[in-house]
Amino acid sequence: MTARRRPMVRLIALAILAAAVVAPRPASAVNVERVVSPGGIEAWLVRDTMVPLVSIEFSFRGGAALDPAGKAGLADMTVSLLDEGAGTFDSQAFQQRLSDLAVEMSFSAGADTIRGSLKTLNRNRDEAVELLRLALTAPRFEADAVERIRQQILTVLARKSTDPDEIAGRVWWKAVFPDHPYGRPVEGTPQSIAAITVADMRRLIAERFARDQLIVGVVGDITPEELRPLLDRAFGDLPATGEPVQLAEASIHAAGETFIIRQDVPQSVVVFGHSGLKRDHPDFYVASVINYVLGGGGFSSRLYEEVREKRGLAYSVYSYISPMSAAAVFAGGVSTQNGRVADSLAVIRAEWARMRDHGVSEQELTDAKTYLTGSFPLRFTSTDRIARMLVGMQYNDLGIDYIDRRNRYIEAVSREDIARVANSLLKPDDLTFVIVGDPAGIEATAEAPEIGG
Repeated sequence: MTARRRPMVRLIALAILAAAVVAPRPASAVNVERVVSPGGIEAWLVRDTMVPLVSIEFSFRGGAALDPAGKAGLADMTVSLLDEGAGTFDSQAFQQRLSDLAVEMSFSAGADTIRGSLKTLNRNRDEAVELLRLALTAPRFEADAVERIRQQILTVLARKSTDPDEIAGRVWWKAVFPDHPYGRPVEGTPQSIAAITVADMRRLIAERFARDQLIVGVVGDITPEELRPLLDRAFGDLPATGEPVQLAEASIHAAGETFIIRQDVPQSVVVFGHSGLKRDHPDFYVASVINYVLGGGGFSSRLYEEVREKRGLAYSVYSYISPMSAAAVFAGGVSTQNGRVADSLAVIRAEWARMRDHGVSEQELTDAKTYLTGSFPLRFTSTDRIARMLVGMQYNDLGIDYIDRRNRYIEAVSREDIARVANSLLKPDDLTFVIVGDPAGIEATAEAPEIGG
């Protein structure tokens, strides 16, 4: 093959990767297999022979919440450098090899996990897996790459420091979790990023990248027989055990408080919320239906109808459930003109109370079930989305047949269930509000915590 033709071949390969999308399929059509390698590494596999590629998603238990004091952002900065040179490849050579092979590799850190992904055409599978092995076990952390990534992170942090949405979110989490790692930003602060060393990053990899904390999901044109040795090649060089994941349970603070960060802007950004339900709570699916009707259902939600459609107080308003390993929150947000903030918050509290006291109508429940069950197949429209779901199923201990069972949990929710759960879950007086802007007719009830250090 001539050098002139290689770029075109690469573009075609990238197009195949980008087009690795499948039509929505019923849950019953997704067959999940448990595969264990000769070295004892387990993965959950969904075979898909439509496109000759493989998507591998994986995570390690324990994320940014385990960053040491004064080193917030360590996990995030570390994973940002994993593909910046590894083994015999410096940063430029590693990235060039990924490009030449049309391999997609990425890493990210969340509060509770560190995640990675690899997508490759089958013909490049062996070399792609070797590059992944090197990234996980032999990252170079060269000085120029480290400082370049550090400066990129600092630039992002500087931009976020003036963004009202970012400020509101960070203050809310800091106020609600003042003495817990959940109150720290995953990406760190300028001071903590400046303090991170290569030794810190190497220590994190040695302690946290281990097979006993590893979860793997695979989707694509690969058989269990082919996958087993591939798992050992990708992950077999990791240590068998890492440091235990020890994260204290988090208590919710600042219940009912209102924090205001004054900014001379025409529109205020508001974040609000209180405690929620964890993923393993027996009423989690009931809470999911409650959230859909209250504020998670977009244009069909009560908050949208009451705040925007009926009163024109805001362009958007929403709620969501965020379950984590050591806590859970039921939260939301709204953005509106300064003069309309007080009215918007009053309506949000009123809708919180109305759902708590009166539950949902039969039609609301039917509509919520129709959407939540009918939209479930949309999660199976790409190989990487399915692979991420396989990882999530294992992380949350949902069982290998969860996809077949999931919609039954939604269908089983009754109005009586919603009335019971809403009565204890929804606490309008406990809603913690953080407002960034210059809201009229509202006074702060407490001083906002500092978030810059």
